[in-house]
Amino acid sequence: MILRSYGLLIDLLLLLHFAMAFCPSPSSSSSSNSSSSSSSPFESSNSAKFWILHGIMAGVAVATAVGARAYWTRVKKFRNRVVGIIPARFASTRFQGKPLVEILGKPMIQRTWERAKLAATLDQVVVATDDEKIAECCRKFGADVVMTSESCRNGTERCSEALEKLGKNYDIVVNIQGDEPLIEPEIIDGIVKALQATPDAVFSTAVTSLKPEDALDPNRVKCVVDNCGYAIYFSRGLIPFNKSGKVNQQFPYLLHLGIQSYDTKFLKIYPDLQPTPLQLEEDLEQLKVLENGYKMKVIKVNHEAHGVDIPEDVQKIESLMRERNLS
Repeated sequence: MILRSYGLLIDLLLLLHFAMAFCPSPSSSSSSNSSSSSSSPFESSNSAKFWILHGIMAGVAVATAVGARAYWTRVKKFRNRVVGIIPARFASTRFQGKPLVEILGKPMIQRTWERAKLAATLDQVVVATDDEKIAECCRKFGADVVMTSESCRNGTERCSEALEKLGKNYDIVVNIQGDEPLIEPEIIDGIVKALQATPDAVFSTAVTSLKPEDALDPNRVKCVVDNCGYAIYFSRGLIPFNKSGKVNQQFPYLLHLGIQSYDTKFLKIYPDLQPTPLQLEEDLEQLKVLENGYKMKVIKVNHEAHGVDIPEDVQKIESLMRERNLS
């Protein structure tokens, strides 16, 4: 919209510029009527005003063009440097050593890394871990690894520490869940582009349709958004919750996919934000963002969520991969 307005303004000013350039000035008009007579003070004044106005119009046109170019350059460069980070820890309460579990012959962390590498918006993909066994495994299949401390309370804090240790100037960090071995690269690109297009948001994430059978599963995080696509709330319980206390088969419930991206300026201060009541009660790091008044952009995608939360999920993933002929 702004660029279109710039273009219209430039066109208008250029038309005025050329119109005035080809229109005879008061002095030339006067001299055609009486080439022998000298110009009067009134005619000289009109001629001066003409050329002053002419110069102003030309100057404004040039300045506007320069401004439009500068604006377009800023838009193209806004949050354009992107790194994907896969947090991975060995000591999971629900599934010890989960990143190293084999899925059709490959460690799950490797399958996630391979999928992330297909995303067009990522300049680099790294694994952030506090475990040497995971780090050694990742180095063997060619991944960049950043060692982080065991004190990180969640994936976001691990991404923040990894970003600091990388020592590179990235604008966006994408937190890619290591237990989503079938994550689609298009979803990664989608949340990056959403954050690039939303200057007032510091965080972006993705949701998909929630299956009725998953409505009451606390491992399936639900989300509600406003009419502008910003997150209102996340919960392990069913939201919204109706008076009947039953799942409404007709309601479009949303399932949070877990993948999320952050503006790096925000990510650097995230660990310093104190835990919030809703975050602690739900055990959801996204709520600390919302409770502190920050905006979170949400995109809706069509995706069959197949995260690995418990050992039994591995067989489900392998069966699905066989059905899709994924090696």
